[in-house]
Amino acid sequence: MATSTHPTTAADHGPPSVLRRMWVWAAAHAVDDFYQGLVPASVPYFVLERNYSYVAASGLTLAATLGSSLPQPPIGVAVDRLRLPRLAAAGVLLAGAGFALSGTAGSYALVWLLLLLSGGGVAMFHPAAGKAAREAAGDSVTGMSVFAAGGSVGFFLAPVLATPALVAWGAAGTVVFLPPAVLVAFVLARNARRARDGVAAAAGPAHWRPFAVLTAISVVRSAVFSAVATFIGLYWIRHLDASQPMAGAALACFLGGGVAGTLLGGRLADRIGLVRTVQLGALLVTPMLVGLRLAPGALLPLPFAVLAGLTLNVPFAVVVRLGQDYLPGRPGTAAGVTLGLSVSAGGLLTPVFGLAADAHGPQAVFTLLCFVPALAYALGLFLTPPPERST
Repeated sequence: MATSTHPTTAADHGPPSVLRRMWVWAAAHAVDDFYQGLVPASVPYFVLERNYSYVAASGLTLAATLGSSLPQPPIGVAVDRLRLPRLAAAGVLLAGAGFALSGTAGSYALVWLLLLLSGGGVAMFHPAAGKAAREAAGDSVTGMSVFAAGGSVGFFLAPVLATPALVAWGAAGTVVFLPPAVLVAFVLARNARRARDGVAAAAGPAHWRPFAVLTAISVVRSAVFSAVATFIGLYWIRHLDASQPMAGAALACFLGGGVAGTLLGGRLADRIGLVRTVQLGALLVTPMLVGLRLAPGALLPLPFAVLAGLTLNVPFAVVVRLGQDYLPGRPGTAAGVTLGLSVSAGGLLTPVFGLAADAHGPQAVFTLLCFVPALAYALGLFLTPPPERST
């Protein structure tokens, strides 16, 4: 009898241990991407308080985007070669400190530099955290989806929490957002000190061709996500004649659907496979965007906003995991590209949709977006299943 109960007890203790480690990394990812979301949420307050021009305002967002995108691939290479267990903790601290101090800076140049450094902190976090999260998740795509969903939650919470603080204290209110970075950096640094370096890296050749296709899919997905997040409020206000609170509700529905889609994608991938999940997400998002564009009134499009966010984010965590499978032995590099560079590159394409909005209104953006996911689906047809991992 004793021999029959012991295996059950051991099995019961295994999965919760992995899940606990994933929640630590998910919380850290939420805080890190929280600072990414705070930058666009705070820009209007810089404009109103300091009379920045629209060009100067866009420059602040550009500073954070450049800081968070360009360094990620080389940082990923460094993480794979040198391990750097405390880099994620340092990245979160820099992301938080740069943003927190930006509101107290006097000159525009100093504000720009601090936001650039904040973006650099984000760039430091993603490759290191992506590698560590993969080690914690093992073969579970669901585990990686928990990590990825943390970033979606952080980005979702940023405008919700930024508004009352910045309304109350103005741009200088950015300093109140420093404590989460300090706390998370402490926890990650402590975990890194206790962690063992005995995790074996996956072996095998790098498969660059499917990885390049996957990166292109990630850029397309990110471009659609950024365009919807940027213009959905204006679509509700200027095309659907809705109130500002209703426009905010539409954005919340879209971002909330994205969190759910990230978690759902992990579970789907564990059941039907990584490649099929990427293809399915690209296929299903089109009818949701069509419904969002064609539904009349301010209420009927809301369910489609939820479903568009959900289907668009189904491949999110899967792309990160699949990229690491294509580049075995280079999980930091893969995460730096799929989780960092390609996402930021997609955001840099948003001004293209802005030209359509200037010419024909925000409804033109959503008309165009109905066709863009077809490119991601077409690219997905060229993906091949990753080879079996060996250690």
